[in-house]
Amino acid sequence: MTDTSVLVAGIEYKVRKLIEMNQMLLSENRELKKVNVEYKHEIEKLTGQNQQITENLNHKIITNTLGSGTEVDESRKIIQALVREVDQCIALLNK
Repeated sequence: MTDTSVLVAGIEYKVRKLIEMNQMLLSENRELKKVNVEYKHEIEKLTGQNQQITENLNHKIITNTLGSGTEVDESRKIIQALVREVDQCIALLNK
């Protein structure tokens, strides 16, 4: 009988330890999910900033390439004129 009670006590101890570990892991899992959501928001924020910076950089490159004093509308007109000229050159080459 004492062997049985010792075995049962050992099993009860191990079950309690497993329950405690399960509770601890569930708590840790919840915290990690919260951190994961925060990181996802941070990634979205940084991705948006990256896109905005890239657009600003492209705008500055175009402005600097076409002349520092030109405006965006003037730059577009110049680009359209260059595209028309390239199209005319291609048409001449195809003849």
